[in-house]
Amino acid sequence: MVRFQDKHVPPRPVHRAVTPPDRPPPYGRLEFFHPQERDVLSQPSDPSPTRTPPEEPNQAAPLPDDPEHKWLREVYQGDRVPQLTFRAILMGSLIGGLMSLSNLYVGLKTGWALGVAITACILSYAIWTSLHTLFPRLFPTQMSILENNCMQSTASSAGYSTGGTMVSAVSAYLIITGGHIGWEILTLWTFFLAALGVFMAIPMKRQMINIEQLKFPSGIAAAETLRSLHSHGGEAMSKARSLGLAGLAGGVIALVRDALAWIPAHLSLPGMLAGRPLGMWTINFDLSGVMVAAGALVGWRVTWSMVLGGLVCYGVLAPWMTSLGAIDARMLSESPYRAIVGWSTWTGASIMVASGLTMFAMEWRTMLRAFSGLTAIFGKRSAVEDPLEAIEVPAWWFLAGAGVSGLGCILVLHFAFQTSWWMGVVAVLATFFLALVACRATGESDITPVGAMGKITQLAFGFLAPSNMVTNLMTASVTAGAAGSSADLLIDLKSGYLLGANPRRQFLAQFAGIFAGTLVVVPAFYLLVPNAAILGSDTWPAPSAQVWAKVAELLANGLSALHPTAQAGMALGCLVGIALPLLEKSFPRQRHLIPSATGLGLAFVIPFYNSLSMFLGAAIATLLQIKRKALAERFVVPVCSGVIAGESLVGVGIALAMAIPGILNSLGIL
Repeated sequence: MVRFQDKHVPPRPVHRAVTPPDRPPPYGRLEFFHPQERDVLSQPSDPSPTRTPPEEPNQAAPLPDDPEHKWLREVYQGDRVPQLTFRAILMGSLIGGLMSLSNLYVGLKTGWALGVAITACILSYAIWTSLHTLFPRLFPTQMSILENNCMQSTASSAGYSTGGTMVSAVSAYLIITGGHIGWEILTLWTFFLAALGVFMAIPMKRQMINIEQLKFPSGIAAAETLRSLHSHGGEAMSKARSLGLAGLAGGVIALVRDALAWIPAHLSLPGMLAGRPLGMWTINFDLSGVMVAAGALVGWRVTWSMVLGGLVCYGVLAPWMTSLGAIDARMLSESPYRAIVGWSTWTGASIMVASGLTMFAMEWRTMLRAFSGLTAIFGKRSAVEDPLEAIEVPAWWFLAGAGVSGLGCILVLHFAFQTSWWMGVVAVLATFFLALVACRATGESDITPVGAMGKITQLAFGFLAPSNMVTNLMTASVTAGAAGSSADLLIDLKSGYLLGANPRRQFLAQFAGIFAGTLVVVPAFYLLVPNAAILGSDTWPAPSAQVWAKVAELLANGLSALHPTAQAGMALGCLVGIALPLLEKSFPRQRHLIPSATGLGLAFVIPFYNSLSMFLGAAIATLLQIKRKALAERFVVPVCSGVIAGESLVGVGIALAMAIPGILNSLGIL
């Protein structure tokens, strides 16, 4: 059991070992009890129906013996340990703002959105511990475990919920229209989407976490990380030190490559293919630690599938399509990646969309459970005064918050993107039902099908508004942004549940993070992506945006606008995307031998050197897991998180430094 001693904490309550019969014990085997709760629990029961125990004035009735009240009795400590403090919110906002830049960078590079919860836990612990050691008068006490959890919630909300739409729908809008969304509109759009996701999580939390006890594996991992940090000082500091050193190394890589130009961005590999250097087909080595670290976190199966898909795309299909004239040879000489991806995106997008929808359809039981839980989510609870009502988020917060943020999304859709009122209403209502499914899928499998959610909306509005690409993109942005955010925030709420946090205070921390993330990510997007030409280039491949844009174009223009070979590639991609999930379902024991549809499809929309780097990172992590399992479990996540944070933040800083003079010059200031 973690014991945290702090001057703000009252004397340690009586505790005892608790092992509820209907579920495994939480991480801490010794759980806190108030003395009066101990007395209630220790009173002998009397089976005689004729005797009634004497009533004492002002004595609270024993809590019911259901999962929610067991948690309140055995785990909850949110009223005895500091949680929602100014320093936790401030630290979470600062770290979340930095992580939003990191996710923006990684998203524009690879299309992945990396969770920031564990990185934020370790980073905040390291920073605050260092400040406490160096300046004990200014920082007299350590953060409590619940303050760290509160900070994690703020950082996750700032770093994840505000940036996902930037690298997908917003970037796709820029590709299709050639112009940026106005900063006022984008700020409102980002804020309302993130807020809608936060409020959507309110009704899901009590049903999926309290009642059904869904796993949310990443939430369990974050809780375990926090317990480890607060239980073992030496191990905690070694993790923090490894994250810091890895971050420094990542920053140095970005500095010497991007600012000083001491090393090239890509290392050319010797050899020729179809009469052209391998580099012409993007077959070279990327000198980036971000891709290697991201591969180590993503895992072995996805990354070997990416290399397989990359070899097929860039080593076989691209030379063949060039010889057939489907890929412009002149453009290939000027901008190899852009020339190839203009053709290959259709195949890759088809694989990912078809596989996502197929997996979505195969999880029909999950959908039924999600929708059957609607009555439980909104059903009336007991009229008896319930102590849980004092700490859970009130239902009226959901109604008011979702109403205001949903109305905000509808207004922006109508006035900024010329979407009809009824389509905006349909988009917001559909978001709730798809968020319900996304949250349950995350709770059961730790996989959030954000791509599938967005594509479902794109396909639906492809029929409702067949010629309007902007409506197609921005309505789907509501679904993907809000559903993804709500699922991610439930992961943090699961961590808080395991640690005994006050859920209402944790929700307020999540809501506070929206402001920090919005203030950072919106101006950063304009500075990093000054125009549409940079998207789809080697600088910002933006694979997610490419897929979103191509799907919108297809739904608007029809198949006749595509080159015949692209049509054939799309049909083949659909077949592959359907077949792979079916194979996984039919042969679960051989799943590790079946290519990942996500990895295979993604390889068609990013350069081969990115797939190669991620494969190398996963290979190193897998080998370390086999040879030195304990070492891998302790250091793979902090080291990889540090490299990603360090290189991406320095890379963002360098990109901003290079962009600002041009922006000032265009405004006539320089």
